[in-house]
Amino acid sequence: MSQLNKDVLFLLFEELRDDSKSLFSCLLVNKLWCETVIPILWRNPWCYDIDYESKSYLFAIIASYLSVETKEFLLRQGINFPSISYQSLLFDYLSFCRSINVTIINNIIPIESPHNQFYLQQEFYNILITSCTELKYLDMRSINHQIFYIPKAKACLETLYELKCDTSVDPIYFYGLARICQNIQKLVIINDTIKVNHGIAKLIEAQENLKNFEWEDEFYDDDFIEDPYEETLLALKDKADILIHLKIFFKYIEGFDHTLLQEILPKFYKLKTLILKNDFTYFNENQFKMLVYHDIEILHIDYITINMPSYIIENSGGHLKEIILFENCEYYEDFGDNFNEVSLKFIQKICEHCPSIEYLTLAFAPTDEHFTEFKKLLKVCQKLKSLLLMILNFDENETTENFMENGAELLKALIRSAPTNLREIRFFDDFKFSLDALEEFLKQWEGRPALSILTIDQIYRGEDYKRLINKFKNDGVIIDFRVVSGFEIYY
Repeated sequence: MSQLNKDVLFLLFEELRDDSKSLFSCLLVNKLWCETVIPILWRNPWCYDIDYESKSYLFAIIASYLSVETKEFLLRQGINFPSISYQSLLFDYLSFCRSINVTIINNIIPIESPHNQFYLQQEFYNILITSCTELKYLDMRSINHQIFYIPKAKACLETLYELKCDTSVDPIYFYGLARICQNIQKLVIINDTIKVNHGIAKLIEAQENLKNFEWEDEFYDDDFIEDPYEETLLALKDKADILIHLKIFFKYIEGFDHTLLQEILPKFYKLKTLILKNDFTYFNENQFKMLVYHDIEILHIDYITINMPSYIIENSGGHLKEIILFENCEYYEDFGDNFNEVSLKFIQKICEHCPSIEYLTLAFAPTDEHFTEFKKLLKVCQKLKSLLLMILNFDENETTENFMENGAELLKALIRSAPTNLREIRFFDDFKFSLDALEEFLKQWEGRPALSILTIDQIYRGEDYKRLINKFKNDGVIIDFRVVSGFEIYY
């Protein structure tokens, strides 16, 4: 029975694995709870929302694993250790560790001397590589140590599941890892330099089970001598049969050969996740028609005309759960010509092909036909949890009164047809609700699950609106009502 209780506790604490505050509270309850929580906390001790620079205990615990000779040598160099590093630990904490984060390890070492800091970092990596018998996660951004040469590195690193790195790291590190790590399933690349890193492609080529690939540009200059993406894309091309999650954020668009990406994207036919966070307006309709992903569940695309994602939706297998679009569209012309027609067809495509949709971005015109199709969508998509809505008025003669009328019509549609799963609505652009219309909507919503509402319109900061919103918050009708920036309105 005691083992059963411990197993049940472990399953419960696993659900809290990302909530360090709750886990720290749980380990103080009793010995059994403490013994159950510690392995979960120490599986990835770097992932919590903690100011690691001020947490001397994390440094002290790792330092306690240093040999006496190493400590004495460092003491002679003027490095003092907390007293805990000389005490026996209650647990073999590092035996539970399955991850290494280079940046945080560097931050917790309170030493100013570059030479001594470098030496102690090396000792810490030696300890972690030796103690972490089954490494799963490695964040090697800013690394300055060739950890693959450490004794036992091969046995430790060959189990690596996820790697996060940046392109400023010397290519030799990637060549070294490619010899050892051939079963990485998730690879996250932060491109933070204009110099092409040829080691990235070699690392990709070595992987036999790469399922998840992310690339994000973070450089502040675009003066590239070589194409920064070509080698990587060609290496990914050979992984088309196994890749199921793909996220790409390319900044260097003007000097980039778009044809290679246009050629490669259709080959990833097994994708469940496709996130393209940059300008893909250079794709034409025929190229989007070739993007056929029968298993796709998550689709995020920015800088795109509204008719383009319709082709992916139409060719999907009915499994889509998230469709997030237009995050970086700043002007109405970004939505393309014939907006009324294509936005209407977009709503119809969602009704026809997305019965499992949970998170959805919709942009449409305030016409009777659009509202009719919108109500149909709400009735069909019963799993819908969150909506990001844009009403786009192209008529320059539209008045605030017209906006209020459109808002009232939208609220009526939501009351009549919204699925019971709907928990969140985000209103972007030309949405305005009169005080009376909003009050009636919230009254009608009473009895349903509490609603979270986000909007960018400053009108709701007015005292009358604030009083109304607070009343329904107190009544439990809405859990949140916030006026946010245009950037924050997106997921």
